[in-house]
Amino acid sequence: GWLFWRLMACGRRSGDSKRQVILFILCVCVCQSGAETLRYSLAEEMEKDSFVANIAKDLGVSPGQLAARKARVVSEGNEQLFRLNQNTGVLTAKESLDREEICPQSDTCTLFFKIFFENPLQLIRGEVEVRDVNDNSPVFPEKEMVLEIPETTSLGSRFPLESARDKDMGRNGLQNYSLGSNSHFSLALGTGKGGAKYAELVLERQLDREEQRQLNLLLTAIDGGSPPRSGTAQVGIVVLDANDNIPVFGREVYEVRLAENSLPKQLVVRVAAADPDEGSNGKVRYAFTQTSERSRQLFELNPATGEIRVAGNLDFEEAENHEMVVRATDGGGLSAHCKVQVEVLDVNDNAPEIALTSLTASIPEDAPPRTVVALFSVRDRDSGENGRTTCAIDGDLPFSLTPTFDNYYELRTNAALDRERTAEYNITITAMDWGTTRLSSRESIFVQISDVNDNPPEFTQEIYTMSVTENNSDMLRIGSVNATDADAGKNARVNYALVRQEGKEQPDVSVSSENGDVYILRPLDYEEVRAFEVAVRATDGGSPPLSAQAVLRVVVRDENDNAPVVLHPPPDSSAAAGELVPRWARAGYLVAKVVAVDADAGQNAWLSYELAKATEPGLFRVGLHSGEVRTARAVAERDAPRQRLVVLVRDRGQPPRSATATLGIALVDGFSDAHLRVSEEAPAAEPDGPLTLYLIVCLACVSALFLATAVAAVVRRARRSEAETLPTFPKAATESNAGSLPRSYVYDVCFAAGTVNSEFRFLRPLFPCLPAELPPGPGEQRSSVCSQDAANLGEEGD
Repeated sequence: GWLFWRLMACGRRSGDSKRQVILFILCVCVCQSGAETLRYSLAEEMEKDSFVANIAKDLGVSPGQLAARKARVVSEGNEQLFRLNQNTGVLTAKESLDREEICPQSDTCTLFFKIFFENPLQLIRGEVEVRDVNDNSPVFPEKEMVLEIPETTSLGSRFPLESARDKDMGRNGLQNYSLGSNSHFSLALGTGKGGAKYAELVLERQLDREEQRQLNLLLTAIDGGSPPRSGTAQVGIVVLDANDNIPVFGREVYEVRLAENSLPKQLVVRVAAADPDEGSNGKVRYAFTQTSERSRQLFELNPATGEIRVAGNLDFEEAENHEMVVRATDGGGLSAHCKVQVEVLDVNDNAPEIALTSLTASIPEDAPPRTVVALFSVRDRDSGENGRTTCAIDGDLPFSLTPTFDNYYELRTNAALDRERTAEYNITITAMDWGTTRLSSRESIFVQISDVNDNPPEFTQEIYTMSVTENNSDMLRIGSVNATDADAGKNARVNYALVRQEGKEQPDVSVSSENGDVYILRPLDYEEVRAFEVAVRATDGGSPPLSAQAVLRVVVRDENDNAPVVLHPPPDSSAAAGELVPRWARAGYLVAKVVAVDADAGQNAWLSYELAKATEPGLFRVGLHSGEVRTARAVAERDAPRQRLVVLVRDRGQPPRSATATLGIALVDGFSDAHLRVSEEAPAAEPDGPLTLYLIVCLACVSALFLATAVAAVVRRARRSEAETLPTFPKAATESNAGSLPRSYVYDVCFAAGTVNSEFRFLRPLFPCLPAELPPGPGEQRSSVCSQDAANLGEEGD
């Protein structure tokens, strides 16, 4: 504190305001890093407004500075015990302090206070030790104590006496006991677990009831004050007649650990003493003795069973240990004693307490980070981990807590503020302890943020995706873009416009400048453009204006406005120029494949094929999705040689569109498996005009050669006496042992895509037509190759 005032005085003498600010900041850092503590002492029972200390003198400041900085003193707890005079700087006690009332359970009594300064904010700790004065005499709970002692009690037996209580502590507390002069007993002193002194009578001479039935002793308790104080009690000894067995406890000391939140009537412990006597001499009764009044209020003892149960509300913060002495007395008056020590376990039953010391209600949104907003303290009356606290701010707020000292915290800003985003903060501070069952308390602080214009418009989306069905009408509204500005008034008024891009065509879309509605200017065609993007700018009305951009993506939805288009067979081809199918073809034989496309997309372009019309409805089938035309059954002799199929191609649009393809099929004899394999494995190709012409010429040549061969065969047959059959194609490749065409002729067959009559080339005969019964030569396989007459062969050639 002295260093602070010296630095400030130096700054004022220099006359340089900047230097004074620097010295002030340096002083604050020094004060925060090592704050001193003022320590004073005051005797208890002093009069009201008793002098404690001269704060102004100890801090090295003038009383005028105390008043200028609004110095005030704050005591810990709910009651303010001290008063600071700002005019004189004198700290006084507001009331007469009673140490025994303020600190009843503590050897030392220290009161803590803090002195707060403003302009700038400064905090100084202080403490006042209340010195004990010997103003209380030792007092016995009972002025008369009666002990019944059998005459047969052995020498050296001890009899605990009720302890005196002295509210003073330390040297002024209870220090010693003394016993009046007598011939039977002496006094033994001891110290309990908590440091309390107690006294016991020790039998030094055998008692004789016939000689003396009762003894009266004077017990004196003396404290260590100057001058010492004392208290007395009468101890009456009643000598009982012979009862040779006394009760015996199972243990001399019963140790129990009990949680402070134990419910009333909960069993603490059961003490038991056994007496082997019979009748009334063996019946044991239990009672508390040498037990404080507070322990008697918190615990109850069943005199018949010896059960000790909770009778009040235990509080670890009030007392951590309780010691009780239980006396067991039989019917003959004999008694025994045991101790019950109860350790109270701390339970987290006190929530932290938040006390707000200073608060700034409003700060500007451009306030720099680390600006102090409030100062508060946290206190938890529990101990250990249960009394350890931590503080946090609920939610993700631009504020942080900075611990200072003595559980004091500063609430500071830790980021830039934005009034347009949050104009008011409801800061909830949660203080939580570290107990097993964690308790917490909350304090709400309201902070207003003053406005500064600093926000551009913001679109609700970075990319707006809108869709429109093709063939739309002019100026069709398809949606809207939206931008908001967190500012107020004209700064929040937003206008919309498209961003013009050089070198690009005017887009087919417009945006309303007032509300951001998006319109399509003219009809769109999905097949021409499927999607396009434009940039939209939102500008506020501020000066200078702030703006933001977003991307508008327009997606054109397809409409079923295109019918399927058949690629194969070509629409302009004649149905007569069809496919060739051998009559030995079985079910599943691939005849042709209808190929079609649809310019639409999605479901509108999904095509299905079905047989709409056929010469023989049951002979052919069409693949639903592949368009393959196959035989549904084996070709029969009764089937017409010319077949005409109409295949319907339909898309799945709503409503669906369709197209038809016409196929001409000729059922012929004379194709081998090798021919068929070549035809089925030939790659698909588009129909070619010159190729078809070549095919027609080749077929004509082959037909002429077949006709000439047939005529020559007829002539030779007429000349020869034995008839010979003309060569022909086998119905299947399996009928030929060689697995190829017959030996008479070999044909090299080539086919274009999708048809079996694109090209046909005839080669010379390799072998003459031999009868089937002739034996084959080495490396040859021979069989009959004549199955039809020349006339039928000629018809096939046609």
